[in-house]
Amino acid sequence: MKKQTQTNKENTSKRQVSLRVLLISSLLSVLLGVGLSASIFFLRLDKDARSMLQVVNIIRSQYVGDYDWHEIADGSMDYMVSSLGDRWSYFLRADEYQHVLESRKNSYIGIGITVSRGTATGIEILNITPNSPAERAGMLVGDWIVAVDGVTVTEQNWRSRVEAIAGEEGSVVKLEVKSPSGSLNTMDITREKIVSIPVVDEMLPNHVGYVKIRNFYSGSGSAMIAAVDDLVQQGATSLVFDLRNNPGGYVTELTKMLDHLLPEGVIFQSRTLEGEEQVYTSDASMVDLPIAVLVNKDSYSAAEFFAAELRESAGAYISGELTSGKGFAQQLFPLRNGSAIGLSTSRYFTGKGVSLIGTGVKPDAQLSLSEEQQRLYAQEKLSHEEDGQLQAALSGINALKK
Repeated sequence: MKKQTQTNKENTSKRQVSLRVLLISSLLSVLLGVGLSASIFFLRLDKDARSMLQVVNIIRSQYVGDYDWHEIADGSMDYMVSSLGDRWSYFLRADEYQHVLESRKNSYIGIGITVSRGTATGIEILNITPNSPAERAGMLVGDWIVAVDGVTVTEQNWRSRVEAIAGEEGSVVKLEVKSPSGSLNTMDITREKIVSIPVVDEMLPNHVGYVKIRNFYSGSGSAMIAAVDDLVQQGATSLVFDLRNNPGGYVTELTKMLDHLLPEGVIFQSRTLEGEEQVYTSDASMVDLPIAVLVNKDSYSAAEFFAAELRESAGAYISGELTSGKGFAQQLFPLRNGSAIGLSTSRYFTGKGVSLIGTGVKPDAQLSLSEEQQRLYAQEKLSHEEDGQLQAALSGINALKK
């Protein structure tokens, strides 16, 4: 009996050893199958991260109801990014990501509007492209989009609602629009291909070259350089850059513009989480003219640094409103299911190391347009004589010339 007990213990021990060998073999198989680095990453996850993966496994293996896994995944990733508490980081579904890539080429499918960051009130329309579907539908600058395809706009979902306005060419989007007076109107608008012109220019009286930069996306740098050179050739003796309602864009376009305008030196800096720094410099070639810059509360990121660096390096005069104070850079990370996250991954600084985070650019002449003037400006119907911010910039340029 004693011997038999010992034999059972030995058999049990052998089974335990075999089980351990099986588990180790299985683990090694998994490591080899999914990739050693990915598996090591998993093993190094903290309890919260492992718990999230545990929830995924429980839902997939135990839940008896119907569900759309793609919706769950997108919703989870959206909430994960929004939980960072960073107003500049965001999640994009697959179709939204593709639209963003297209729109940053200054060519996209949509209805032809520029909008503000969403609030509890909705999404404010800041600008309408001339002869666009939005203009033909009767949409006006200053209106508020409160619902897109039946989904109410909130502070949490506003970005996805903005992207939902885009879609396939020829398809229809249903918008519920509220006017400043409070009246509601439902609009069915057919999407079209919109081609944006990032830079426009004209010669103002007294040989003042006026350059409006609408964004810092693809092609804007070359377009600005061409505009400035053309105005200088026409005899411009000073320059005004208009960056009101400018959403920002690419650092490459920003530094290309600054390099053309400014003397030799450091013109821009960025710094990552790990402390890695990137320093951008300008060569000795420059445009040696008095400069003024127009900004407002809807001048973001690259637009702000354009103004700040021109003042820092060339003594530019700034007119308008305090800018938004966006000094973080977002990097787009494509995900395996076609979606993407835009994550704040570095901080921006002027050439002399000044951050604009939370402070923005304070104009030398700080003044605002009336609501009606803002609406006319966004529609490109505000005359230069009635544009108080522009007139203040022209006065500032005259002072620089003396």
